[in-house]
Amino acid sequence: MQIVRDADTTREPILILAGGSNVVIGDDGFEGTVVVLCTEGVSVQVDGDEVTMTVAAGEPLDAVVARTVAEKWSGLECLSGIPGSAGATPIQNVSAYGQEVADRITSVRALDRRTGNVVTMAPAECEFAYRNSIFKHNDRWVVLSVEFALTRSARSAPIVFAELAKALGVQAGERADAIDAREAVLGLRRGKGMVLDPSDRDTYSVGSFFMNPVMSADEYAAFAPRAAAVGSPAAWPERDGGMKVSAAWLIERAGFPKGYGRDGVSISTKHTLALTNRGTGTTSQLLDLAREIRGSVHERFGVTLRPEPVLVNCAL
Repeated sequence: MQIVRDADTTREPILILAGGSNVVIGDDGFEGTVVVLCTEGVSVQVDGDEVTMTVAAGEPLDAVVARTVAEKWSGLECLSGIPGSAGATPIQNVSAYGQEVADRITSVRALDRRTGNVVTMAPAECEFAYRNSIFKHNDRWVVLSVEFALTRSARSAPIVFAELAKALGVQAGERADAIDAREAVLGLRRGKGMVLDPSDRDTYSVGSFFMNPVMSADEYAAFAPRAAAVGSPAAWPERDGGMKVSAAWLIERAGFPKGYGRDGVSISTKHTLALTNRGTGTTSQLLDLAREIRGSVHERFGVTLRPEPVLVNCAL
C-alpha cells in the first residue's frame, strides 16, 4: 500500500495489476510504475452451516475455488477455471455458469487512494452490476481483500445454467455434488478454450472480449424484427424486464465464424467471444479485429457491443 501512497503523493502514473488476465495493454506499454498485487492469505470462520472466508487480493482465484470444493463449502464451485486473482472478482463482478460473486461477497476491503485510508465496503457500496462494479474503470480504490459468505455443504448451489445442468445430468434448479460441478465446469471451459494451455493458441486470450448486451424492453422490441431475418436470438430475461442477448449469436449472424481473423489474431476456433493472439499478433491488430466485429454487428442489428476487458493505453 505504501508504494501506491508514495506514487500518489508524487503524482507518478501507476498501474495496479493482479493476475492481469482481463487486461489489454497498448503496444506502447504503460509509462509509469506497475504494481503487481501478490498478497497472500485466507482466513475462515465457521458458524454452524455458515462459512465466512476472507481472501487476500493476490490469491489465485481458481486455487480458492478448489479449496472451497475440497472443504465442502458451497457457493463458488461454478467459478472453477477462471484465471486471475480473488481481488479482481468484485471489480469485474465475476460470473460464470449461473454463479455471480456479488451473490456471495459480504464486504470488500480497499485502499481509498483519494483519502489514503483503508475502508471496508458493503455490497451496496460496491454497486455491483452485470460484469461491472464501482471499482471497474475507476482508479480510486485498490482492492485488498474480499469476504465471501459460503454454505457448509458437499452439494453445489442450485444449478441454474442449462448447459451445465445438461453436463451434470440434473434439472435446472437442482443441486449436484460440488466436486462433480467443478469438474463439469472445467470440462466445459476447456472445450471453449477458456483454460490456459500453452500448446493451444485458442487459449491465448482475455476470455470473452465482448459482453452480452443487456437491452431494455423497448430496445429489445426494436431489435427483434432485425434479428428475425436470420433466426431467433439467444436471449435471457432480466429481473427488470429487459433482455440479455448473446453477443456470440450477434457476432456469428453478422458474418464472423469461429476462426475468422488475420495478421496474427483471430476469433478462437472454439469460442466466438474469444479474440486470440495466434503468436505474432499486436494489440493494434487485435483492436482492429474487434472494431471490425463491433461495426458489423451495429450495422446489421443496431446493437453496439462493449468490451469486457479493461483497456490500458489503448481504446476500441
